[in-house]
Amino acid sequence: MATIKDSVHDHIDVTGVAEALLDTPEVQRLRHIKQLGTVQLVYPSANHTRFEHSLGVYHLANRALTHLDIGGKHADRITAAAILHDIGHGPFSHNIETLTHRYTGKYHDDVEELLSTGTVGSVLREYDLDPAYIADLIRGDGKYGQLVSGELDVDRMDYLIRDAHHTGVPYGTIDTERLLRELRFVNDELVLDEGNVQTAESLLLARALMNPTVYTHPVARISKAMLRRASERLLDAPDITPEQLRRMDDHDLLVALRMDPETQSFAERYDHRKLLKRALWTEIHDVPNSLFRADHDEISNLESTIADRCGLPVADVIIDIPARPSIKESTTRVLVNGEIRNLGQQSPLVNTLRMAQREQWRLGVYTRSEDRDRVGRVAAEELGIDSDHGLISEVRHHGVQARVDEFEE
Repeated sequence: MATIKDSVHDHIDVTGVAEALLDTPEVQRLRHIKQLGTVQLVYPSANHTRFEHSLGVYHLANRALTHLDIGGKHADRITAAAILHDIGHGPFSHNIETLTHRYTGKYHDDVEELLSTGTVGSVLREYDLDPAYIADLIRGDGKYGQLVSGELDVDRMDYLIRDAHHTGVPYGTIDTERLLRELRFVNDELVLDEGNVQTAESLLLARALMNPTVYTHPVARISKAMLRRASERLLDAPDITPEQLRRMDDHDLLVALRMDPETQSFAERYDHRKLLKRALWTEIHDVPNSLFRADHDEISNLESTIADRCGLPVADVIIDIPARPSIKESTTRVLVNGEIRNLGQQSPLVNTLRMAQREQWRLGVYTRSEDRDRVGRVAAEELGIDSDHGLISEVRHHGVQARVDEFEE
């Protein structure tokens, strides 16, 4: 047994197949991938890694198995999936996942190949565990996959409290012990037992508050967009493939960006925190529907057009259009009067948070500080956005004019 001191859960005892997997190269690689990607440029202490998070998920999975009275081979499979659930992540976690998916067709939870080969595959076979079955659990398939990846998964429980702890914000604090204690399987569905609507709401609220404060903070979005753009240019080099990029860690990617002449300027900006600024920051109701349907090539063409009209290199104009707002936690299942109901059907808080999320949504166009006025106006014209909305050389905040730089530090 290995006992590890954790900043969130105190001491974690790692035993069995999880202990055997702990020192495999695939799991140790996670020490070099930050859990929150570029969020450290906003919150300097947000340097925790996917390795720490994986330990936390394993720990909470063990607690859930105890409360649900699950043991034997099922327990081994679930704890293996918990410790391995993030080994498919690329550098900077989710920050370039949309890019690598476009080239490879794989997301971070497409890990069957990783589980069936190498040291991990050998360990799983030693413990008579089917790599394909573990991969299914990581994707959230089947009855027990809900514990690893679902609306009530231990992954979410750990990352919320861990991210809150390391960023120093209070919003991700949730009662994990209550959540784990109240989990039940009803007709093979993972639900919260009677009397736990508010328990489910606490998970929903924590995620809703962490989203604008941490996960989609403007600086995090800008740095993520810059990193994705630079990584895309890196793939134009003949010696780096999308699969190689996907298997890099954070340090590998930064070194590659510093070494390539096409991406050196980005690496310098990142190293010195000299980020692009917001030229356009537009609410969802001002964005034409056509932009939500635009594919990568169409967005790239718009970026090129805006840059050409402003006499700038295309690398200095980035259009950032997030997905339409959604609240996955609204489908969390709770028992009410013996009936399984979705939280969205039972809780009036869900509709309130949906409206809040919609109000928080913004389309962004980023450029150099000295060019943002003209880029903002040209971008508004090209994107079909009313030029009176979203231009932020100055931002009106609660009736007071404030420099945008104050919001981007």
